Amino acid sequence: MLAGVLQTDQVSLDGNFFEELGANSLVMAQFCARVRKRADLPSVSIKDIYQHPTIRSLAAAVGGAGESPAPATDPESAPESAPVRVSSCRYMVCGAVQLLLFVGYVFVVGLVAARGYHWVAAGEGLLHIYLRSVVFGGAGFVALCVFPIAAKWILVGRWKVGEFELWGLAYVRFWIVRVLVRANPMFFFVGNPLYVLYLRLLGARIGRGVTILSRRIPVCTDLLTIGDDTVLRKESFFLCYRAHGGRIQTGPVTFGSNVVIGEKTVFDIDTSVGDGARLGHASSLHRGQRIPKGEYWHGSPAQPARTGMGVVPPVRCGTARRTGYAVMTLAQVLLVVVPLVVGGSYMLLDTSPAIARTVGTTATAAPGVTTAGFYTDALRVSAVVFFGFVVLGTAALCTVPRVLNRLVRPGRVYPLYGVHYSAHRTIARTTNVKFFKRLFGDSSYIVHYLKGLGYKLAPVQQTGSNFGTEVEHESPFHSAVGTGTMVADGLSMVNADFSSTSFRVGEARIGRDNFIGNNIAFPVGARTGDNCLLATKVMVPLDGKVHEGVGLLGSPPFEIPRSVERDSRFDHFLSGDELPRHLAVKNRYNLATMCLFLGAGWVYFFAVTLLGTATLAARGVAGSVMVAVSTALTVVFTAFYLILVERLVGRFRRLRPQLCSIYHRDFWLHERLWKVPVEYFHVFNGTPFKPLAWRLMGARVGRRVFDDGCYLTDRTLAAIGDDCTLNLASRIQCHSQEDGTFKSDHSTLHAGVTLGVAAHVHYGVSVGKDATLAPDSFLMKGEEVPAGARWYGNPATEARSTERPCPVPAS
Repeated sequence: MLAGVLQTDQVSLDGNFFEELGANSLVMAQFCARVRKRADLPSVSIKDIYQHPTIRSLAAAVGGAGESPAPATDPESAPESAPVRVSSCRYMVCGAVQLLLFVGYVFVVGLVAARGYHWVAAGEGLLHIYLRSVVFGGAGFVALCVFPIAAKWILVGRWKVGEFELWGLAYVRFWIVRVLVRANPMFFFVGNPLYVLYLRLLGARIGRGVTILSRRIPVCTDLLTIGDDTVLRKESFFLCYRAHGGRIQTGPVTFGSNVVIGEKTVFDIDTSVGDGARLGHASSLHRGQRIPKGEYWHGSPAQPARTGMGVVPPVRCGTARRTGYAVMTLAQVLLVVVPLVVGGSYMLLDTSPAIARTVGTTATAAPGVTTAGFYTDALRVSAVVFFGFVVLGTAALCTVPRVLNRLVRPGRVYPLYGVHYSAHRTIARTTNVKFFKRLFGDSSYIVHYLKGLGYKLAPVQQTGSNFGTEVEHESPFHSAVGTGTMVADGLSMVNADFSSTSFRVGEARIGRDNFIGNNIAFPVGARTGDNCLLATKVMVPLDGKVHEGVGLLGSPPFEIPRSVERDSRFDHFLSGDELPRHLAVKNRYNLATMCLFLGAGWVYFFAVTLLGTATLAARGVAGSVMVAVSTALTVVFTAFYLILVERLVGRFRRLRPQLCSIYHRDFWLHERLWKVPVEYFHVFNGTPFKPLAWRLMGARVGRRVFDDGCYLTDRTLAAIGDDCTLNLASRIQCHSQEDGTFKSDHSTLHAGVTLGVAAHVHYGVSVGKDATLAPDSFLMKGEEVPAGARWYGNPATEARSTERPCPVPAS
């Protein structure tokens, strides 16, 4: 069978798959799929292939002689409910109700905002305008914060353990609460004691001294329990619900006291962590898993391990300090930020002659919408504001954080909720603006931008693709990347460790000549050195030997070959006289892409400026109604504009599978498409309009698909069948970039497939009908998942049991 996959006459029993036979992970995934189709052979996973890289050792292992032990706790050992199919009529009716509710909410908010703006504008003098801005802005802020809490208790009451079908009345109530809870301005207080108070008001049982740094807001908060002095790090998921097989299933998530949870972790429903326990970075607990008291686990699904995450010594940080910090933050928002947004916008309109003429805030008569003056003034205003933001914003990001960085010294332990903590959080927020990373990313210019922010990159070996568009960090001043290293999208530099009372910043250092795959958390103290390949979603080790000259795959990680012969066919582009010549051409193409990005952004801002100024000039009730209508229209216009930009960039053609160098024009087209900010479509999560948006962008999406926040990186290469269920932060990535080689292919989800929270599907993949990919799993390139199967883990493998139970009654 292996000889057939390798297209050769025969293979040696003791020949290494990768080093001697020239295979790669894609070829061996196809080999595993063929083996699984044979009833007379045992199942083989890609992890088995890497751990036993010869036919002789593999046969001995899967035959029982060397079988690896099963996980300590089998994930989701309970049988699953049969998938549910709903009618298209019910699907469309639910979408219509959601549309009416959404438009109504936006209309009311726009109406109130318009009346408030005109009331503030009627003030006389700066002091009067400021006081009116404080009153109106503060009242609006409080209303936006309180309304979701009231809506939750009125529509749902207390969340209970159970399940209900999608697209019904129970789901509409769930959707309303989910949208309002996540759209609450309290989102901006993540990492603040006020955010903990907000979750308590929503029904969560949270103890004293809890610190929550995750931006993934839980929805079924009554099922969330957090003990005293627990820390939940950034990008951890504890939603207390999941979408599965056409249903929403709710269940408890429990954290004991003194628990520490790492970055990029996922907690399925019905999971718990005991007192004093810890879960490492890039790990997950699947349904039914429980970490005993005082133990350290890691992996996906998690299993017992040696200690890994750094421990920060505690300092004094009592209730008074937390309360004072919360009060000062709230006062800053109500007395400075909100008045600046509300009153500052009016002052800008009033002091700028062009803007004043456009909206008619001065004695000069405003030009009519049909006159050329209206459009020339709007054109001038939009250009000045947009490009001024680009220039001044870049300058500010390269200067202001450097001043704040003087307050945070590496290796020193600081208390939470003080001056040093505020400086650290401000640096993290201001230097992670997505607009600038998308502008400079996937080009030679991202290196200069990151160096301007504070990254330690010298000396730089320029490739034109050193970094993608989704690089994140907590402190750019303590992020170091060695010469010759290339980084794909989704890298998160974890520069800080936390306890419930303190934090400490340290340097996260990536070695020389590394390749960093997608969606990786790279922490301080990583045990990796030079010439490493870190595969997609790998858990970076924090203990054991320093890995050099190898690849790492999975969570927990294991070693794989750094590279194979078939992946080195384009290496000549990276050396000699070839690189400067091809790099120059790529730089010109990328520069044109950046100009297109800025041009498309400015055209959009100009259109929104036209729409806004045309309505702000109106007065009275009719003017307020016009502002409310324009607010709703802006949401629709934004979606269609992004779709149009995507299709124009792609020339209304579908992408084709590629195997080429990063210096090939076909790869540059992919880079250009990745700059379209499709994250905007998350506003349509959980509605029929999200799949519709994917269809309009070229993806092949079936009927009645539920998308709660999936991300498609290569839209025209993805195919999703009828009745699929896609959870929050799941991803279908139809490409891979390793060193200087780019590969892409189609990926297909057949009807009824469920992708768990933060599950990742690679390219060249086929997932059979009614199959399930568990939360936080990574389905590698070339895999074929049989119909009805359940796969889990990183890398994903078939579960031992896929029994079908009787359906659970809906609550």
